[in-house]
Amino acid sequence: MVKRYLSLISLERAIDLTLTSFEKPDKKISIPVINSVGRVSATPVYAKYSVPEVNLSAMDGFSVRSRDTVGASDQSPVTIVDFTQVNTGNIVPPEFDAVIMIEDTWDKGDCFQIRKSASLWQHIRPAGEDVREGQLVLPEGHRIRPFDIGALATYGIVNVDVREVNIGLIPTGSELVNLGIRPGPGQVVESNTIMAQVFLGEMGANCTRYPIARDDPKTIEESLCRAVEENDLVLISAGSSAGTRDYTAEVIESVGELLFHGVAMKPGKPAMLGKIDDKPVIGLPGYPLAAQTVLREFAGPLLKSWGLPEPLYHTFRVQLSGSLVSDLGFDEFIPVSVGHVGNKFFAIPHSRGSGVQMATVKANGFVHIPAFTEGCDSETEIDAVLTTDPGNIERTILLSGAYDPALDELAHLVRDNGIFMQVRSAGNIGAVLSLRHNSCHAAPLSLPDFSLLPNCREIMQLLPLSDLRFVHIATTSLGIASLGGYSFENLITTRFINRRKGTSARMIFDTILKSRGIDPAQIDGYGHEVETHKAVAEAIRNGFADTGICTSGVAEENGLLFVPLVGEQLELAIRTDLMKEPNISALVSTIRSESFKLSLANKGGYNLSQTGLIRCLSEDFSVKEHHSPESASAPLL
Repeated sequence: MVKRYLSLISLERAIDLTLTSFEKPDKKISIPVINSVGRVSATPVYAKYSVPEVNLSAMDGFSVRSRDTVGASDQSPVTIVDFTQVNTGNIVPPEFDAVIMIEDTWDKGDCFQIRKSASLWQHIRPAGEDVREGQLVLPEGHRIRPFDIGALATYGIVNVDVREVNIGLIPTGSELVNLGIRPGPGQVVESNTIMAQVFLGEMGANCTRYPIARDDPKTIEESLCRAVEENDLVLISAGSSAGTRDYTAEVIESVGELLFHGVAMKPGKPAMLGKIDDKPVIGLPGYPLAAQTVLREFAGPLLKSWGLPEPLYHTFRVQLSGSLVSDLGFDEFIPVSVGHVGNKFFAIPHSRGSGVQMATVKANGFVHIPAFTEGCDSETEIDAVLTTDPGNIERTILLSGAYDPALDELAHLVRDNGIFMQVRSAGNIGAVLSLRHNSCHAAPLSLPDFSLLPNCREIMQLLPLSDLRFVHIATTSLGIASLGGYSFENLITTRFINRRKGTSARMIFDTILKSRGIDPAQIDGYGHEVETHKAVAEAIRNGFADTGICTSGVAEENGLLFVPLVGEQLELAIRTDLMKEPNISALVSTIRSESFKLSLANKGGYNLSQTGLIRCLSEDFSVKEHHSPESASAPLL
């Protein structure tokens, strides 16, 4: 029987049900103050005693009666005979009400002279100056910070009452293995509950991760009932879709009530909410990006309504670097990289596939396209929610264009200069569009011989060439990779894996096919597209394909045989007016550094003879020298 979602409700309605269907747990626990960082105070915290409890000297010197110093001046020094010597932090005897610094006195044996009168309570820390006994230190609902701990200890607080919310996390799936075990074919490391534990733990919740429950209704039910009994909230990961081994919904219904199953949102459509023993059970989709979205949009607000502080989000008004298509009626959350280009903040979108976990690693924020909006144009301004320190945005460089592993090495090294490099894999066409809209700082381009690929020349003609500088990263070779040493002539008899449309590799491949009169329909796997050279090599190495097109370096790194087709130059196109900006200068300096060249040399597959050279390209694609004392000219192609 084909399973269906029991409902598909709006995101707004789903959140409302989550927040209004359960009683707030009113629980607290007393814990040692040293363990209370990140937790939320459940009751007001008061000082056990005054600090300081007695009057203390704030200086090294002498405690005196202020009335004994009246009239002291340079012309009429006053001799003090009744005093006590004190050091900083010493108790000031109750009969004295001022302290004179030792450097303001003149020794006269058993007495001393002063030439300036002392004011009442001069250089004295009066009892209770910092805090008085019984004074409020922390209010109820305060999230305890590291620097609060020292004050609490100083004021005699040994234990503190904190709000207690216990959350049970249940991973399900026969394909899962625990962290630390390398997954075999068809297996995957269980990470959703690990992510949930960290996310919810930062909100002050106490999380318990249960053992992996295999795809068996009875096993899942036993784990779920135990978690409900021991916790205030349960999150169960995976098993929420409509597959033949997705049992979570039916298990919840068998022991409780299913409030909804299916939300009009992407990613996260399979999200579900159940009620068992009046406690909430949230079903997380198995795909990581979808699970992150459900955690953020449902579990976070629920804990906030229970009195725990939600993560601190910062919102920037940004302009999209390109148009975004969305399904009308679905709220969509899309990971983006935000940066400051010129006088605007731009957001470059990343892949929004539910299973693409690296999208959130590469991104520094996300945008929300509401259900009533059918996509956004490239000129659209929209709020982007940052997932990083907002101070990093001014030190962020946005790159959009052809992806190559060399860019990962560059991002790693430029970080030493405090620069955060955000790279979006968008192919040559994406690079051209980003440069035309001035929505990125730089665009990597993979440029083959124009005589081989005339349509690449057509794309380049769309660029404002006179306003660009090209920084050479490396030269590499593009060709056929395989385990069996296959060449271009073997493609029709093997299983092929292709690169995505718009990439230089795909354009080259299509051009060669056309020049040799080969119909793409003859190639088994021509329509099977992947995003990167690395993905091509992985598919071949794991037996999902026999041949594919990638760079020599990636083929070598993955132990594949390689037959070259054409050379490619990886160039970084940068607008001339940005070349002197500090972030861009640091980027170019890193490209020209010996450490970058060494890192690429160690990877193999790169010709570095021109790395770091800066060139210009005229409208007829002839090379023009870039007159700069720190650069040299060389042929671009």
